[in-house]
Amino acid sequence: MKKKHYTIPIFVPELACPFQCIFCNQQKITGKQEAPAPEAIHEIISSHLATFRHADAVKHIGFFGGNFTGIPVDVQESYLKIAARYVESGAVQGIRLSTRPDYISPAVIQLLQRYHVTTVELGAQSLDNGVLRQTGRGHTAEDVARASELILSAGIELGLQMMLGLPGDSFEKSAATAQGIINLGASNTRIYPALVIRGTSLAALYEKGSYSPLSIDDAVNWSKNIYLLFEKFGVTVIKLGLHPSEGFITGNELIAGPYHVSFRELVLTAIWQELLVKQVQAQPNSAISIRVAPEEFNYAVGYKAANKIALASRGKSISFISDPLVQGRSFHVMYC
Repeated sequence: MKKKHYTIPIFVPELACPFQCIFCNQQKITGKQEAPAPEAIHEIISSHLATFRHADAVKHIGFFGGNFTGIPVDVQESYLKIAARYVESGAVQGIRLSTRPDYISPAVIQLLQRYHVTTVELGAQSLDNGVLRQTGRGHTAEDVARASELILSAGIELGLQMMLGLPGDSFEKSAATAQGIINLGASNTRIYPALVIRGTSLAALYEKGSYSPLSIDDAVNWSKNIYLLFEKFGVTVIKLGLHPSEGFITGNELIAGPYHVSFRELVLTAIWQELLVKQVQAQPNSAISIRVAPEEFNYAVGYKAANKIALASRGKSISFISDPLVQGRSFHVMYC
């Protein structure tokens, strides 16, 4: 049986980022206004460890939300020393962090190796230099490639995050970014459709009519195709869509864009709908039973039963059955 994985998140918002990207307002996205004091790290880690139900789960400590390797080295070490003790004791299996590609160097890599960092995620966002310029990223696609090589050469797992629908972007450019992420050797990725958040330069462009975010349908369709590309090449998609703090969800910080609390489920529903419609719609039988793997059952039925409803609209009586003998996204259809 596949082991459960947990990541203990520690947010370090905008503590060191020298740029204000056009889409970014980290305090609004994470709901964190200040980085935690080093003495608070113990409490965050230990409180999370106490809630994990699977004793044999793989556990990591994750530093997210800012430009971690741009923090003054003494502050980095104060965080990493604490996290490293949990690795050395066996309480967790590793440390992961997110940072900018232009803040990776041989000296930085040596520091991360010293404190048992196992995964580095780079906010690539795009590998199209035109898109990067328009969004004010302050780095190039070549910076991403250089940093990726340094990380992998050190035996550290590489993650590369991407964002869809930025100014100047297109599906073709995003698909090329996804292929670039694969080619650079990333083991994992996160896919974020761009959102218009209050207090950002992107919000000003949107309000002037100079920028239009993706619709929810386009965001799902782009993500569906890119997700399948990553899956084909064995790159794990850790996250689909932004999952901000509860305060962000219920507040008025989101101005526009393809935000949905169940965005991942929408994308996987779309993947299943394409599979099922091709298989079922041409069949003359009106009553159909579909057996799917338990872990895929909800996606096969679809978000709010969307796939079941879509097939029923074609004159089919559809039932779904969870079958532990079925694996992955394969399925068995029985006609009555």
